[in-house]
Amino acid sequence: MSTEDVTLTAGDAEVTVQPGNGCRIGSLRIDGVELLRQGERYGSFPMVPWCGRTENGRFRDGATVHQMPLNSPPHAIHGFARDARWRTARTSKTEAVFTYDLAAPWPYPGRVTQIVELTEEALTLRLGIETYGESFPAQAGWHPWFNRSLDGGGEPVRIDFTPAWQEERGDDHLPTGRRVDPRPGPWDDCFGMPDGVDVTLTWPGRLAVHVTSREQWVVVYDEQEAAVCVEPQTGPPNGLNTAPRLVTPIEPLETSTTWTWTRL
Repeated sequence: MSTEDVTLTAGDAEVTVQPGNGCRIGSLRIDGVELLRQGERYGSFPMVPWCGRTENGRFRDGATVHQMPLNSPPHAIHGFARDARWRTARTSKTEAVFTYDLAAPWPYPGRVTQIVELTEEALTLRLGIETYGESFPAQAGWHPWFNRSLDGGGEPVRIDFTPAWQEERGDDHLPTGRRVDPRPGPWDDCFGMPDGVDVTLTWPGRLAVHVTSREQWVVVYDEQEAAVCVEPQTGPPNGLNTAPRLVTPIEPLETSTTWTWTRL
């Protein structure tokens, strides 16, 4: 199975997936215009088997406490999948399927699958986590870096959404457990959208991208000059401890997000 880059095309839309670099979306071009920040760490990567920061790298499963490597001290951040080499299982002109086997230091064997589907108007990303044995807690989501300005110029992007709440963020960058009224940005914050994630990115006069997901949580990060992040995920940061989803032998964790674009 290959780990070479895979390019999908549909009309004037083109997406490149990099299975050898964390199965990230390395490029998304609409009418030849790049939407994602370029660079080895950027694009859009899957967050698996957890999203955001896990407090002190520790999470509990029943009576057992597991310690993950502190890749963002004092916490563990964004899971292992973004640093792994995935395998390409199947490709066509507009769809590709990729897999990654969970391995140590993650304590549970399992498989992650990402499906990438492109049409002329939308990109849909799907993640699934299966267990090869016992049940385990997990999270899944995506971390896209959208360029603040397109082609390096023009008006910067505007972020529009109407969350029901904001997870109060403590000095340790983790949710405190309190839900507060949404506050103005800049943000590195998690928001609740109980009817599903629904965020619109607008580059005035150019393009609007509608980010949706059936999940209830989205992290918005716009503290950097070059890019903004809108991250649908199955639970809040530190969710392995506070709101885990359980992967069982009969019920995998499955989630998806769709980005739909409109030319302005």
